[in-house]
Amino acid sequence: MRRIYLFGFVILTALFSSCGKGGQGELVGVYSKKFKSNRIPLGMVYIPPGRTLIGMSDEDIENGQSAPSAMKSFTSFYMDQTEISNAEYRQFVQWVKDSIAVTMLGPTGAPGLYTKAPTTAGGATLTSNRNIDWRKVGNGSVLWSNKKGGYAAKLADMYYTGDDALPGRKEIDVRKLRYSYSIVSLDLAAAGRKDPTKNRKDFIESYVDSPDPTKPNEFPSVSVYPDTMVWKVDYSYSQNDPMVKTYFNHPSYDNYPVVGVSWDQAKAFCVWRTRFYESVAASRKLPINSRPEYDLPTEAQFEYAARGGNVKTKYPWGGPYVRNTKGCMQANFKVGRGNYSDDGGLYTVNVRSYFPNDYGLYNMAGNVAEWTVTAYNQSAAPLLLDFNPNFTYVAKTSDSKYLKRKVVRGGSWKDIGFFLQNSVGTYEYQDQSRSYIGFRCVSAYPGTDINYRN
Repeated sequence: MRRIYLFGFVILTALFSSCGKGGQGELVGVYSKKFKSNRIPLGMVYIPPGRTLIGMSDEDIENGQSAPSAMKSFTSFYMDQTEISNAEYRQFVQWVKDSIAVTMLGPTGAPGLYTKAPTTAGGATLTSNRNIDWRKVGNGSVLWSNKKGGYAAKLADMYYTGDDALPGRKEIDVRKLRYSYSIVSLDLAAAGRKDPTKNRKDFIESYVDSPDPTKPNEFPSVSVYPDTMVWKVDYSYSQNDPMVKTYFNHPSYDNYPVVGVSWDQAKAFCVWRTRFYESVAASRKLPINSRPEYDLPTEAQFEYAARGGNVKTKYPWGGPYVRNTKGCMQANFKVGRGNYSDDGGLYTVNVRSYFPNDYGLYNMAGNVAEWTVTAYNQSAAPLLLDFNPNFTYVAKTSDSKYLKRKVVRGGSWKDIGFFLQNSVGTYEYQDQSRSYIGFRCVSAYPGTDINYRN
């Protein structure tokens, strides 16, 4: 009898609950699955909303005033505490290498790497990326082993062969490490939103191995391996061969900023980082948009974050001088003519070197200059909104190189102190890589926030 009473009580409770929550046709809303959406991503810091003077408010040795000072406001966002390191970028390279190998092997060549049996149609085997066991992609231990269960013998095409190979060495052909992806371009979507002849496919940018020249939104897939030769070609008469051979892969440089990465490669990294998180979120049954996408910071975001909540400061550390009260350098840069050593580093240094700014960000000036998502255009400043300002341009392959210029911020180990100023920016072409340019990512804060800072 007790069980019957208990069962009846549960039913009545459910009925009364439904009546109070829209069971009678009331509007109750549709809510997403509850999860902690404002958890700070690993390795990032929270940049609060606020406002600050953006632009040339400090010394201007060229008297160019290319970016006149103006008050701008910003919503909150997350930003990487440090520049992306060699170790972090190698995770991207390793994942691309493994994913290419898994796809090349196929379900018949490597059944242990697939979670589902492939389907057949008309005698042909049909596979899907959803059938791949992505948990075994990225660490390389299963794929590249010569031991039992490994597939190294079947991946000979991934290595240098013939005259390209050095005797006695087995080296991956890094030219084959290319990342293909597709994204919806909001810039294209905004431009064509009222055009009845446009479909969603017209707003999708695809980076593929064999782009169709008749399709303006198809681009070549992105080579992901850094250009290590930048250490040699950036300087005509300098002995930097050891850096070419060791900087990206030697464990001594694991926590040094990755360089030799173009803007195109940095953007591809951001897409991969987003998809990598989404795959884990999906496995945990979280919404696919449980975290906003990763991207490069805008030029204005970078300056806002570099100032650390302070107004009219010359450098990220706040003071007007490059030395602290103890006489130590505050950043890694070219101190004087031929003097690279007084700051403690001849080239790049560890990404956590020197003191962080008031937001907890390291090396927002010096060490390596950093890519931003902003297109370089000196005429754009008067047109920018005073709220989250930015200027972008989707450069086509056939465009002039001047339309492929992207803003670079922060100054680097080879720059003089002027370029370390919060308000100073330069540019580089998006398909070029340098030994002094790296990057870090940002991610939007999911929601709005209020900051009563005076």
